[in-house]
Amino acid sequence: MKISWILDKLIPSSSKGSLILAASVALCLSIPGTAARAGDGDLSRETAACLKCHDKAGLEKKLENQEMLSLHVSTKAFVESMHSKSDCEDCHSNIESKTHGKEKAVIKSKREYSLSMQESCRDCHKKNFAKYEDSLHAALVKDGSKEGRKDAPLCADCHAVHTLHSVKIVEPIAATPCAACHEEIFKAYSRDVHGLERVAKGKTAPICSDCHKSHDVKAASLGDGIKDSCLSCHKNTVIVHKDWLPNAALHFEAISCPVCHVPTAKRRVNLRLYDNAGKRQVSEKTGVPLFDKRTDAADLQNVGLDERALLSLLREFNQGGVPGNTVLRGRLELRSGIEAHQLAEKSRAIKDCDTCHKVGAEAFQSVSLTIAGPDGRPLRHGVQKEVLSSLQATESVRGFYAIGSTRIKLLDYALILVFLAGVGGPLAHMTVKWLFRRVREKHVAEIRAEVAQGQSQAFPGDRPANDDASK
Repeated sequence: MKISWILDKLIPSSSKGSLILAASVALCLSIPGTAARAGDGDLSRETAACLKCHDKAGLEKKLENQEMLSLHVSTKAFVESMHSKSDCEDCHSNIESKTHGKEKAVIKSKREYSLSMQESCRDCHKKNFAKYEDSLHAALVKDGSKEGRKDAPLCADCHAVHTLHSVKIVEPIAATPCAACHEEIFKAYSRDVHGLERVAKGKTAPICSDCHKSHDVKAASLGDGIKDSCLSCHKNTVIVHKDWLPNAALHFEAISCPVCHVPTAKRRVNLRLYDNAGKRQVSEKTGVPLFDKRTDAADLQNVGLDERALLSLLREFNQGGVPGNTVLRGRLELRSGIEAHQLAEKSRAIKDCDTCHKVGAEAFQSVSLTIAGPDGRPLRHGVQKEVLSSLQATESVRGFYAIGSTRIKLLDYALILVFLAGVGGPLAHMTVKWLFRRVREKHVAEIRAEVAQGQSQAFPGDRPANDDASK
């Protein structure tokens, strides 16, 4: 009451509103962290304190391997990122606030630092992290870096953690993280029908993650994942192809889409070891290199496996299991992953059957045997092209043989004979039956006459019972 009375006496009523407003502003500014929240997107006091130091252009640290690690984090970019609701300590929990910046932190390399931060992603992104751990990328990380190969991607290699934007925002095509490792493939994609449409029309055409997934990335050659990705967008493709392509369903099973949609590419026949019981491609077990060992032993001269070697390998892979479970399934595909990303407009797609269905077709000049490696990537060994024209190779071309398609002439002739026998047999039977109908009718009449005569002799006729008595 006294304070109110003093204000009434000392301050005119017309100035009270302005004074109250000024006092309110001063009070807000005096509260620690309030200014940071108001101007920096509701950042916590601790995070605002971190950014106060790290929002300095050019801030970096020299590592033991002489690399320079950038320590700069833009406050504005962080506030606009998907991680703005997280605090720095949520990911950097190993940093002690009392000693941070005062004691020298030992970091060997950028790669080591990224590896040390990897587990922090799991806390918030459990589902996607689990997918990543089952991916080809994670398998390569576990396998370690090898000479001549770039390091497999970690979370931070694809996601800029301090400036992360929603995947719903269409970024420029050049900002796609896959391009960092798959440079040549990405160049090919950016100039093909999908890449050009995406540049011109935005997010209406598929990009890397639409076909290969983003976290659970698998080897492109494993299973039918890529074909299924194509059909997920082009849903009526099989039906449309039936209008002009014989055995359309069989073609889709035995031929990869790019074979026809990259008209200038080089093709090959890939014979995959396939588990019939499990309905999946046979995979090599970690630490048990049976494929290389067996194929090298069967092809000592390194000239390619022949048909006998293939049959011998099948028997070896069927050992200890049900005979016939492991088979060879042929598939026509492109030789290069780069070419597979050079898809042309559908008007340029191959529709000429002679491209494959002729003697000496280019697509059948290269043959390989494959098995899925422990990480899903294919392990290959060359096969002699003559395998596809040998009767002993019928087991090898299971799943994609069509009459005339593989140049197995004896098998083609045998199938033609079977076809002619199936159609010509009934026709021949009907013709012979028609030609000999009179002979058959005469023969039947004679038989009936003989039967009638025999019956008359055995039973001469009925006579009255009193014939003998009347004589």
